[in-house]
Amino acid sequence: MFVPLSVLEFRDRAETYYGDTVGVIDGERRFTYRQFGERSHRLANALLELGVRAGDRVSFITYNTHQLLEAYYGVLEAGAVLNPINIRLTPKEIAYILGHAGSKVVFFHKDFKPLVEALIPELPDRPRFVIMEGATDGIASDEYESLLAGGSTDPLRPDIDENSIAELFYTSGTTGFPKGVAMTHRELYLHSLYSEITLGFTEDDVVLHVVPLFHVNGWGVPHFLTMIGGQHVMLRKFEPLALIQAVERHRVTRVLAVPAIFNAVLHHADRTKHDLSSLKQVIIGGAPSSPTLIDRLEEELNVQAIAGYGLTETSPILTIAAPRSFLTASESPEKRRLRQSWTGWPIPGIGLRVVHSDGRDVRTDGEQIGEIIVRSNTVMSGYYNDPAATAETIRDGWLHTGDMAVIDDQGYVLIKDRSKDVIIRGGENISSVEVENAILSHPAVLECAVVSVPDKALGEAPVALVVLKPGESATSRELRDHCKARLARFKIPRDIHFRDSLPKGGTGKILKAELREPFWKGHDARVQ
Repeated sequence: MFVPLSVLEFRDRAETYYGDTVGVIDGERRFTYRQFGERSHRLANALLELGVRAGDRVSFITYNTHQLLEAYYGVLEAGAVLNPINIRLTPKEIAYILGHAGSKVVFFHKDFKPLVEALIPELPDRPRFVIMEGATDGIASDEYESLLAGGSTDPLRPDIDENSIAELFYTSGTTGFPKGVAMTHRELYLHSLYSEITLGFTEDDVVLHVVPLFHVNGWGVPHFLTMIGGQHVMLRKFEPLALIQAVERHRVTRVLAVPAIFNAVLHHADRTKHDLSSLKQVIIGGAPSSPTLIDRLEEELNVQAIAGYGLTETSPILTIAAPRSFLTASESPEKRRLRQSWTGWPIPGIGLRVVHSDGRDVRTDGEQIGEIIVRSNTVMSGYYNDPAATAETIRDGWLHTGDMAVIDDQGYVLIKDRSKDVIIRGGENISSVEVENAILSHPAVLECAVVSVPDKALGEAPVALVVLKPGESATSRELRDHCKARLARFKIPRDIHFRDSLPKGGTGKILKAELREPFWKGHDARVQ
């Protein structure tokens, strides 16, 4: 028998078997899974009333809210495609995404009204706007709760093609233009199964959503946590104390976040005044971890701390640095913690290799460096409406990650460098080319190279090395102000250094590795 795979099954399962349990907490609001299911049904029916049809894109500009979690299922139930937007991007970038995706309806939280007002002039076509937790006005013709109130609670039964697009996430790349990663029902469904097999979440787990749900499918957690009837706790804005208080108040058992967030929690002056004993596991991703961070988390929070790795293009989880008992039985605690800080080993369903540029596998000695390539049912079919970028990334049946790594004899991978010119700052992708183009648009700049440098708080940060035109002058502050008018705040270079010239290879290409090396002296890896 063939039954199409659809993540809507996860919501239906939670509604049926965990209907009376509290499934979602957002501030003071609490929803049982039955209420959550009914609200997502209302959203689906309301979207149909707005004229949304199968395959239409529906975008959300909001924090981690119960409304966005409802959209994870309500939009799909209407047969449409969910497109969560990164709220940290500039109006121009978001307008590009909405235009490229062809969004028919855009939901936005009232806090982002100024952002929406700024992006509207950039849109090729104006979609219908719906405001959340605010009043309708000249921009929004509908308000979220009123919209739901008019929607039926009757479930829709769309004819799902498991290979049809369910979610659309945009990720920064080396060109500076975000690329749309199209995730199908099948990819999302299987990713949830593979991840659940690996992590073993249960109905007793309470997960604090620190990772933005507009990022990489929320690292997959919204779907597999719903599947097993666990509890979602929404964290709208990250503040170390807010996270600490949420863990204590809701007895959170697991948290997934980037290293910078865990560092901030560990160093918060009031942390020891709060009861965090409910925490059992923390999973570190979005940027490489360090053995020191693993040690401190395990010792000071009494949790299991493990690193993980994935890409938007892979739904996302590829590896988890979970310990294996046959190894830990024969290795020292120090070795175990070191392994838990590595990039990890493949979860079920993932084929992973580390290869030379000619496709040969590197030695499994933990020393020889090659590129990570992967294949799986969870890997995207391609970038949305971008066949050229798809062909560049997926070659001979393998997705080329651009991440340079070593692999040991037990299959553990450790990323050492990046072949792509992407800098990861606090979990946010920054295209070095995009930053370079912003600086090069200044009339006094002749040449520019942007490289990643280590940053204690955020892992990595962009630094610009600039050559000015003969006879021209500019200050670091002037160039930073120039960037502020063109880039999202997190993309602004931390420092700007002026040089007489930049090193170049035989083809005239700037040698970024040579420029980057002095900043990373004393570090084993070239990513942080």
